[in-house]
Amino acid sequence: MITLIAAIGENNELGKDNQLIWHLPDDFKRFKLITTGHYIVMGRKTFESFPKPLPNRTHVIITRQKKYAPENCIVVNSISDAIAICPKNEDIFIIGGGEIYKQSIDIADKLELTRVHHSFEADAFFPEVDLKNWELISEEYHPKDEKHKFDFTFLTYTRKR
Repeated sequence: MITLIAAIGENNELGKDNQLIWHLPDDFKRFKLITTGHYIVMGRKTFESFPKPLPNRTHVIITRQKKYAPENCIVVNSISDAIAICPKNEDIFIIGGGEIYKQSIDIADKLELTRVHHSFEADAFFPEVDLKNWELISEEYHPKDEKHKFDFTFLTYTRKR
């Protein structure tokens, strides 16, 4: 199963200057819980936004750079190559950025979204989701609190077949 996992603002904002534009510890916990032990597919800029590779996950990085070879990562040059290199019977998580989401939305089986209930200035966006093709199977609202500056909702969608 191919799952796109992302935190997005009210207008599908993902980030600005290759950084997240909010800090939501519960979203980080959910991301870790869902993706640990799996293949995670990302663009080079998303990978480079991490201080170091994420533990207990296999990193598949998409780039056009010929000699790009971070240690203990798989490097490919297309979304199709990234999917092909992952085990066929395991869950694959596409984790960004905007261009990678755009290239993979049509092949995704599932969306794990954190909708941040605020509008932000951004330069990277999640693609528009046509909800007539998706079924909402889980929704969990979280109000802002001392650790979370914004209200947010965890949303899980599966593709209608």
